[in-house]
Amino acid sequence: MSESLLKIENLVVDFHTPEGVAHAVDGVSLALQPGETLGLVGESGCGKSVTAMSVLGLIPSPPGRITSGRIFYKGQDLRTLDAEGLRRIRGREISMIFQEPMTSLNPVISIGRQVAEVLMAHKGMSRKKAYTEATTWLDHVKIPVAEERFWDYPHQISGGMRQRVMIAMAMVNRPGLLIADEPTTALDVTIQAQILSLMVGLKEETGMSVLLITHDLGVVAQMAQRVIVMYAGQIVESADAVTLFERPFHPYTRGLLRSMPRFGIQKEEGAQRLDEIPGTVPRLTEDIPGCKFADRCMHQLEICRQEAPVLFAVGEHQLARCWLHRYTERGKRVA
Repeated sequence: MSESLLKIENLVVDFHTPEGVAHAVDGVSLALQPGETLGLVGESGCGKSVTAMSVLGLIPSPPGRITSGRIFYKGQDLRTLDAEGLRRIRGREISMIFQEPMTSLNPVISIGRQVAEVLMAHKGMSRKKAYTEATTWLDHVKIPVAEERFWDYPHQISGGMRQRVMIAMAMVNRPGLLIADEPTTALDVTIQAQILSLMVGLKEETGMSVLLITHDLGVVAQMAQRVIVMYAGQIVESADAVTLFERPFHPYTRGLLRSMPRFGIQKEEGAQRLDEIPGTVPRLTEDIPGCKFADRCMHQLEICRQEAPVLFAVGEHQLARCWLHRYTERGKRVA
């Protein structure tokens, strides 16, 4: 396998709150290969977005702080860079599509100017050339009549069009890595499909890598080659997409998949119903000696409440943070 484009080692991010220190990200390690799409999934508040913002140095401090860990991009530790060094990489080498475009776009600057400013800031283009390139990109992301829409403000266009503007801003410098944080949240199904199709096309065209953050497993199945499942700040399962959907190992992953709507599920009495995961996510300020999922798990063992599991190998290309590996034919402990 080629050298990782992005590599995160034992990342810990804490937030200081009135209730205590919240461990938003608790020892996360992952690697993203050139040209790969990696899905990062889990419930809201599990640490997905905080992990992504850590890569770009966007953790608000205070109250947040990266306590430990290293973040490498093309072999360079981003945590050793000063603010100017990060600024040169952010938006040029690594771009991000944020969850809500209406709050990410400047409401008093036209959408075309906002795309053009990315080019002027990172490539030093003249205003005239940047405006021409920005118009080309608005057309590229399927915004109709791009030359006229260039002067529209964010409130004058739909949510789907605003998301296309965000994609244009993220892609205009042809970054090596795109971080997409819930790129289709709050969009209807038809627009969601269009946005995902657009992202897939741009990925194939540019060869970039994508870190896709979402709670929607359907989106992951459509786009990702590998999937990492997070729960309460930790990675609980990692596998290639086919293995994860066909043979999920961790009880939390199984619960997520069982709660997905499927064709053929009907409301009549006796028909298959969607399952739910009982209980609630533990407070991130809580010190839990064992497995963080134990209180919600139907398969918990005595050891689950006494000792925190590590990531175990449960297949050739699959890892799971679960003591159940002891009672299966699959698996050996990861060194």
